[in-house]
Amino acid sequence: MRLNCVIVDDSAIQRMIIGKLVSNTMTINLIGDFSSAIEAKNFMSYNVVDLLFLDVEMPILNGFDLLDGLKEKPQVIFITSKPEYAIKAFDYDATDYLQKPITSIRFDIAVKRALNLHAMKKESQEEDGEHIFIKSKLKKMKLFTAKIKWVEAYGDYIKVVTEEDSHLVLSTMKAFESDLNKEKFIRVHKSYIVNIDKVEKFNSKFAEIGVTKIPLSRNKKEDLKKLLEVTQ
Repeated sequence: MRLNCVIVDDSAIQRMIIGKLVSNTMTINLIGDFSSAIEAKNFMSYNVVDLLFLDVEMPILNGFDLLDGLKEKPQVIFITSKPEYAIKAFDYDATDYLQKPITSIRFDIAVKRALNLHAMKKESQEEDGEHIFIKSKLKKMKLFTAKIKWVEAYGDYIKVVTEEDSHLVLSTMKAFESDLNKEKFIRVHKSYIVNIDKVEKFNSKFAEIGVTKIPLSRNKKEDLKKLLEVTQ
C-alpha cells in the first residue's frame, strides 16, 4: 500500500527536505509539490491525494485556508516552525503535527500514523453500517451513527451521546453535522443535533429522546416533522 502525497510549502528548501524524506520512504509516493496553497488547491481538484504535508504560514492563502476550501480533505500532516499552531491543527483533525527542523525518526512516525489510519478507514468501508471516526481523549475511534442519540454543543467541544456512552470531541457543530447523514440527523437547535430514529415524541418546544427533553427551535418543528414522516 502506497499513499499519494503532496507537499505545500512556500520555502523551496523545506520542500526539498520533505521531498528527500518522502523519497526515502517506500510507503508514500510524491505526486506534486507546490509553493502556494492556490496551486495546490487547483491540482487537488483533479487528482486523488491521500496525504498532504502542509505548511501553515504562506502568503495569500495559508494552510488552514486551503483546507477550508477543499470539499474532499485528505489526511494532513502539518509542518511549521511555530508550536502555537498545534491546537488549531487539532481542530482540523490533523493526522500529525511536525515542528521544524524535522528529523527522519519523527517523520517516519507521522507517516506510520497516516498509513495506519488509511488502512483503518479502508477496512471500515468494507464493513456494513454507516459510521464515522471521532477523536475522543486523543484517540481515534470508530462510531456507528445508528447508535448516536443526539449531539450537544459543549463549550469548545461537542458531546456525542450514544446508546452506551458519551464522548467529548473537539469539533464545531457545523463540522460534525457535515459528516452525518442528512436523512437521519437534523439540527433542531443551535446547540443540538438529533438522530430522528431516536425521537419518541415532540411538541412546539421539545423533542424527547427517552427521559431527555431537547430544545426545539421554532423554525425547526416542521423540518423535524417532515423527516419523521419520511422515515415512518
